[in-house]
Amino acid sequence: MDKKIIEGNRMYEFANTIFPICRSITGEGVRKTLFAISQKLRENNVKLEMKSVPCGTKVFDWTVPMEWVIRNGYIENESGKHIIDFNNHNLHVMGYSQPIDKWVSLDELKEYVFTQKDQPDVIPYVTSYYNDRVGFCMSENQLNSLPEGSYHMFIDSEFVQGELNYGEVFISSTECNSEEVFFSTYICHPSMANNECSGPALACELIKYISLLEKRRYNYRFVFVPETIGAISFLSQNNNLHYLKKNMVAGFNLSCVGDDNDYSIVETRYANTLSDKILKNVLHFYTNDNYSTYTFLKRGSDERQYNAPGVDLPVACFCRSKFCEYPEYHTSADNMEYISPKGFQGSYDVMRNVIDGLEWNYKYRIKVFCEPQLGKRGLHVAISKKGSYDGVRAMTNFIAYADGTNDLFDISNKIEESVNDLIPIVKRLMEEKLIETV
Repeated sequence: MDKKIIEGNRMYEFANTIFPICRSITGEGVRKTLFAISQKLRENNVKLEMKSVPCGTKVFDWTVPMEWVIRNGYIENESGKHIIDFNNHNLHVMGYSQPIDKWVSLDELKEYVFTQKDQPDVIPYVTSYYNDRVGFCMSENQLNSLPEGSYHMFIDSEFVQGELNYGEVFISSTECNSEEVFFSTYICHPSMANNECSGPALACELIKYISLLEKRRYNYRFVFVPETIGAISFLSQNNNLHYLKKNMVAGFNLSCVGDDNDYSIVETRYANTLSDKILKNVLHFYTNDNYSTYTFLKRGSDERQYNAPGVDLPVACFCRSKFCEYPEYHTSADNMEYISPKGFQGSYDVMRNVIDGLEWNYKYRIKVFCEPQLGKRGLHVAISKKGSYDGVRAMTNFIAYADGTNDLFDISNKIEESVNDLIPIVKRLMEEKLIETV
């Protein structure tokens, strides 16, 4: 194990654990995933609260659908050979497919089969949550290779009056503060590594980091939800929305965070929240501006629900390769080979810097009149000569803008020093009682 990417290795291993599970927006796959997350968090004495919403429940403008139970599915030829089999790859059956047991011709079979024509070697991920359909998925090349003949389509599935499940973790502030930072990720896609397994894996590692902080300025809430309907259900339950609108200072949706490629942010609706400012600041310094910014017009995950009119929560979306933007997305090519410990480590480092920055993000004000004498406090070099001032430039620049009007991220942006580098300066100035928070 590479000691430089300890957290990355742990996240990759956990993603690999939950990768095989066949998930959907309801059902046993979601519960198995939540159980795995619960077991992972228990290693650090953190409890995952399991929540449920009965099928048929009205959640704002939506209704929780019936629970989908899938046991088997395949297409076989006349000799009994399985052309595709759900037990070999769970993308072979369309999500929420109706049951079927029928022999058909090749031409009729093609009416039930979905492929990705522009990527002829992959199995696409296809769903039909709210319409009654039957469907299978295979590669375009495989479909084109099938000879004329009869084919047996079989899906053993049913819809039951069950429940939608999601999980929630709440870590309390050590300062009796009601304000909170919010994280959301989803648990509803079957075997896709970056699009599905990476978000929960990163969230678990961030929960560990936060739970071990000696002091916490904020409360932290993490939710693991089925995408769209799960986020809507969560917001609709037990006055959650009212509480979050009152107390949330920043929020982040975690999606597609395990690959080695680009870093990305999907802005909030008006791109004017603390979440936008913090994430852009951290990405600016961490990547040397080698990241992509997408407006809310390019939304696609649960940032849609959290930013919806009337909801108006400050939730930005953090990704590496953004959903819909990489070729492997929603296909069988989004596998464990597409993600890596190194990719995970980068995402973890970014979000850890976000958390640290939030914890120290006050407006600071210098307590002495005019420029403070740093030398008598051991904060300045004893001998002045050309170049000797460079080492304290960040500190003096910080002091210059610590006038009570700028928060930590404002100062970071103005003086072009990362928050990660400014925090030790803040600590030292606080120790010397040279600055105070406003």
